[in-house]
Order: sequence, then structure tokens, then C-alpha cells
Amino acid sequence: MTVLLLSLLASSATVAASDGEQRLEQQRAAFVEVYPQAELGDWRPVEKRLDLLADYILWPDLRAVYLKARVNNRLFDAGDEVDVLEFLAANGQMRAARDLRYTYALKLAALGRLADYLALYQQYYQGLQIAKLDCIALHAEIQAGRHDRVTKRATDLWMVGRSQESECDPVFDYLRTQQLLGSEVYRDRYVLAIDAREFSLARYLSGQLDPRYRDEATHWLAARDNPSRFLETHTARADDVTHRQQLLYAIEQLSYQDPDTALVVWRNLKDKYAFSDDQVAATSRHIALWAARRHSLQSLDGLLDLPPAAVDTEVRRWTARSGLRLHDWRRVIDSISAMPAAEQSEEEWQYWHAQALRGIAQEDHALSILHQLSAQRSYYGFLAADDLGVDYTFGHLPVKDDPDVLTALESDPALIRARELFLVGQDSKGRSEWDAVVADLGAHEKTQAALLAHRWGWHSRAIASAASAGEYDDLDIRYPLPYEESFQQYASDAGIAPSWAYGVARSESLFMSDVRSGAGAVGIMQLMPDTGRTTAKEINLPYSGVSTLVNPGSNIRLGTTYLGKMFERFDKNPILATAAYNAGPVNVVSWLPDTDDIDARIWIENIPYNETREYVRRVLASDVIFHW
Repeated sequence: MTVLLLSLLASSATVAASDGEQRLEQQRAAFVEVYPQAELGDWRPVEKRLDLLADYILWPDLRAVYLKARVNNRLFDAGDEVDVLEFLAANGQMRAARDLRYTYALKLAALGRLADYLALYQQYYQGLQIAKLDCIALHAEIQAGRHDRVTKRATDLWMVGRSQESECDPVFDYLRTQQLLGSEVYRDRYVLAIDAREFSLARYLSGQLDPRYRDEATHWLAARDNPSRFLETHTARADDVTHRQQLLYAIEQLSYQDPDTALVVWRNLKDKYAFSDDQVAATSRHIALWAARRHSLQSLDGLLDLPPAAVDTEVRRWTARSGLRLHDWRRVIDSISAMPAAEQSEEEWQYWHAQALRGIAQEDHALSILHQLSAQRSYYGFLAADDLGVDYTFGHLPVKDDPDVLTALESDPALIRARELFLVGQDSKGRSEWDAVVADLGAHEKTQAALLAHRWGWHSRAIASAASAGEYDDLDIRYPLPYEESFQQYASDAGIAPSWAYGVARSESLFMSDVRSGAGAVGIMQLMPDTGRTTAKEINLPYSGVSTLVNPGSNIRLGTTYLGKMFERFDKNPILATAAYNAGPVNVVSWLPDTDDIDARIWIENIPYNETREYVRRVLASDVIFHW
């Protein structure tokens, strides 16, 4: 009887859990359905689904986005405001409330209700150093006649070397009317703008100064925009501090594109002006490094000729890389030996030390280093294993689950909210809430959180949480296979290996479908909108801009197609194609040797851009792991 009763209780619990999950799925579907309308200020679709949504954990988010639309409406009225204030009072510091409160604060300012804005500012934003909000608050203080509280802070906001927020204009107008922005203050800000290389701002500021400042700013702009011409036409000017700085800046700019010409100009120039020893060392170093990055034939000589004051770890790195290109193994060994001990112990230099030792026939010592490296799951560990003809070391060690910790994490309301945001397509908001919770966990709890996120299919948080806990050996968590059908199909269509495409996607986005880079790249494979548009046209894929790029299937199809295109362009060389995916094909073409072949490993080491060099190594190592 007892056994039967327990069995019935278990069955009831299973049914209850099943019913609960089914309702949760319905709530998610309803949320996704009505959210776009709520975001536009239409609450009617929500009212039709109140039976599902009113007790959903994301109800505040739905309500907040609707209220935000009402705040932004030009017909915002007292009734709307009552609803907003009630919501803010009830939901405290939830992210949804914080977003709404910020919008509401700006609305108060736009309506000219500066006293109300100031009260809100003083409670929530004062001291956060947000220039836009600070300037509105100062404007409110001015309007209230509390001038004694304005001058110091307003002057601090003025005294920056960049253009300030437009909300600061009324405050700066006040300073002008009070005659608090004299020529000395303009001159100080002018200097800050020059130091920040904001030459257009400097020229604007010069309008309130002696005409020589405008001439000076114009010269700075000329040195930036056409450094070669500037150096041709300005070397006859009198020797003074500012002119010397402009000449050095022009040479610096020229070095990025044409270090050989910059070197010729520098040799003719450096003894004609009273440059300091530090200026000579810094400029000589800059030219020599860019000559090495641009693979100048004389780059090694330029690095070796540097004065001792100009030689640092970066110079030694590029001396070693230039030595690799020339197969000057003794130079490679000497350069690595001159690096700090911590730098020498890096896998990169351990590997190349071994290769250089092989180059001078010290095989036993080289093999000893390579055997140690081959035990590592890394780019250089895989290269070392290739050299030795041994199997790669993967060291996969699954995380052991801790049921008690997992249960506690699954029950945490903040993590439940984060998960729901992820599951309804509000991934960015979900990541923010997840990260806020996980940041305060101990290492063991972070590892369990990574396991939990992995089970949910939230791979970006799983990877990030594992890394924050120092957990690197569970390869299921760190190198997952999401969207497997899409990667297999579209990689096959593009004629490339799915493992390579996975390596690119992981390196680009950690599989976040909505992420955008500072440069404007979007989605799992981080495509620029123009690249997405062109590629979509080539394969007859309907294209709607960002909405297409944040769709996982479309993004993977476009990304693998473009990667396959680079693969074909560079004669099916995955290394060159990977570099082109990151830095663009034009750059990669410019980095290729003019005549002789070059060892692919050495070519990678000599990629001029640090970001692209690291990217190529990371993708190649990831390709191996994903293939495994």
C-alpha cells in the first residue's frame, strides 16, 4: 500500500511539473507574441492574454516597455505619469524599472520640468558622472537661481578634450554670460583637445583666442590628413616646441602606411631640430616597429639599430618575428633570450625557441621543449604535436554536477528571470542579469552555473561563467555545438569544414545571435550589414538588414557562405581565409610575400595586427577541438 501510494504521489508530481512547464511555455509564447505591440504602446494584445501573462515572471518587463512607449509619446499626460510612478515605486531597482526611470527623467527635462528632474537626478544619478544627466541637473540649478552650486561642476564639464553632450550647451552658455569662460579657460581646453588629437574641436576653440592658435590647429589637421605633404612643406619652419611635436606626429602617421619613406624623412630631419632624446627614441622605435609590421626588407636592421632607450619587449618580439621571416635562427634565439623571463615562458616563444634550436641543429634541446608543449591543449601545443607526429592532447574533464548547488541556482529568482529573458529572445538583457548574479558567486558555484547555462543551451553564459571560475577542461561546455543542423548544412554548401565555421563563430560571438561589435558587425558570425547584403544577393536570400543578421539560421548561412568565398579567393588556404574574415581580404593580400613562399606558421606570427594574429591562432585551435 505504501509503495503504491508513493508511486501515485510521484506520478502526481510528474503531472504537476509537466503542467507547470506547459504553462510556462505558453507564457513565453504569449510574451513573444505581444511584446512588439507593447513596445509600440499598444496594450490591447496584452489584455487579451492576461490569464497567461499577469503572473509571468517577465510581466514587469512587458509593463515597463509599454510605459516607456507612453513616456516617449508626445501626448504623455498626468494619467500616464501616475502609472509610471506607481510602476517605479513597485519595482525598485529591477533593470526594467531602471530603463523606464532613465526615459522618464529625460522626458521631464524635455517638458521643461527641471525641478522634478532634479529631484529624480539627486536620488538616482548624482555622482555617476553621466555628462548628459549632470548637465541637465546643472541647468535645473541655474533655473532655480542656485548659481553658487553650478560654477565648479560646470567648469569641470567644460574642461575636457572632446566635444561635450549637447545637453551641456545651456550650461556653457550660462558660463559665457557670467564671463566665466575667459581666454585662459579656452586656451586650457584647447591644449586638452590637441593632446586628445581632437583637432577640429581645437580649431573651433581657437576662434576665441589669438589667431596663431587657429593657424596651429590648422597645421595639426594638415599633419593628420596628409602627413607626407605636411612633411614636404613644413620642414622649413622655425624650430619650436609645437612645430617639433607636429613633425613627430606627421612622421608617426606616415609610418603606419609607408614606414620606409618615414624613415628617410626622419633621418634627414632628426638632426635639424632640437628633439629630445626621448622623442628620438620613441619616434625611431615607432618607425622600426611599423617597418617590421609592414615586412620591410630592412626591418630587422632598423630594429637592431635602435638606441638602447628605444628597445622594449615589443621591439624584441618583432625582432624575433623578423628573424623568423629571414630564417635568422641565431637572431631569433638572441631576441627571445633578451625578453623578460615571464615573456620567454609564454608558449609562443617556447615554440619558436624550439624551432630556432632545430635551425642550428640543437635537436635534443628542441625536442625536449616540443614534448612539453605537446601536452597543452592550445595552438602551440597542437603545432608541437604535429612536429613530433604524436596525438593532440585534449584533456577533456567533464564538470561534476552538485545537485544541491544546482537546485539552489535554479531556484534563484534573478537567474530564473535571466533564463526567461534568454528564452524569449531578450538575450542581451538576460546576459546582464545573469552576469550580475554570477559575479558574486564563488568558483564552485560559478562552475555549477556554467553547467546549468549549458544545459539550458545558453552557451555564451556557460562559456563565460566557466572561464570566470577558471574551469577550462570541460570541452562540452567550452566548445558546444549549437545550431548543428545549420552549421552542417550551410558549411557543406559553402565547401568548408563545419568545425572551422564553428571555430569562427565561437571566436566572433560565443554564439550570441544578437551581439553587435563596435564596428557594427552583427550576429553569430559577426557580419557587417554591407557584407550581409552583398552575400545575400549572391545566394538569393531575402535580406532585411539587421533583422536578417540576428536570425541564427540566416546569419550562419551568410557567414559560412562568405567564409567559403574567402576560402576560394585565397586558393583554399584556410589560414589566409580566416585572416581575411577578420581583417578583410585587401589587408591579407598586402601582407602576402611578393615572391618567395613563406612557412604558414611564420606568416601568422608576422600578421601586423595583434587582434588578427590572435584571432587566427584562436580559430585554428578551436577548429581542431571542434573537429575532435
